[in-house]
Amino acid sequence: MGIADRDYHRSPQGGFLSNLTPVVKWLLASNIAIFLLDYLLIPFVLDSNLDGEKIPKLLDWGAFSIESAVQHFQVWRFVSFQFLHGSLGHLLFNVMGIFFFGPWMERWWGSQRFLIFYLLCGIGGAAFFSLLTLTGIVPADSQSILVGASAGIYGIFIGVAITAPNLRVSLLFPPIELSMRQLAIALLAISAGSIMLKLGGNEGGEAGHLGGAIIGAILMRRPQLLSGRHGSGTPRLKKSTERKIRPRTIINLERDSEVDLILDKISREGFQSLTEREREVLREAAQQGPKDS
Repeated sequence: MGIADRDYHRSPQGGFLSNLTPVVKWLLASNIAIFLLDYLLIPFVLDSNLDGEKIPKLLDWGAFSIESAVQHFQVWRFVSFQFLHGSLGHLLFNVMGIFFFGPWMERWWGSQRFLIFYLLCGIGGAAFFSLLTLTGIVPADSQSILVGASAGIYGIFIGVAITAPNLRVSLLFPPIELSMRQLAIALLAISAGSIMLKLGGNEGGEAGHLGGAIIGAILMRRPQLLSGRHGSGTPRLKKSTERKIRPRTIINLERDSEVDLILDKISREGFQSLTEREREVLREAAQQGPKDS
């Protein structure tokens, strides 16, 4: 049995949602549920901002602003804003980003570290928004708030672009095909240009996008910041104590067993958690192809 025959390596079988990973499913469900709760189930629970405009209660409680999160030390807003959205279109765009690109990153990091990665990118977006606002690069407004999952999603975009730069992506609007590297560059250029040229009136949101992308790039280049030492908390692969000259069937069985352990580790903790020795075992198994079982 070769590496491509194992369940982990097979293409998903089943329905439309079969490729979704656990944390991605949770992120999709939570973002949609919170939006529905805020806009459909409790429309009668409203707060007024300083201009007298009525806004949903959850949006008022969880949106990020420098005054609330930093000056009043309401630190939960660094996370809560990532699950709030200003409109249905805003929600749909972010849900699509999580749906299509999130599973790739979750498989690379492993579920637990992917969630931390995602939330840290969002926090980075809020921090960068605050920095550019306090330095005057983004226009200061006492009513400026930050909401949405976009900062975390931009971190995901950067992560996929780093791990699979030549992956082809077909866009709906405009209907063109780009590599992930090209898509990431285009998105970052749009965000940076919008801030510098004061285009679109969403400089604060674009600052959040850039902040998420920056943190995403740092964590992808320094995965040990989330992972600690390679192999931490995972079973070590035993070195063979058999003599070098052995029957071929024993070699095959030991190799298959070792590969299975490595694939289990990838499933739990992501590909980046592998040691060089474990990656070499996978490469050798892939090159040798299927063996008699």
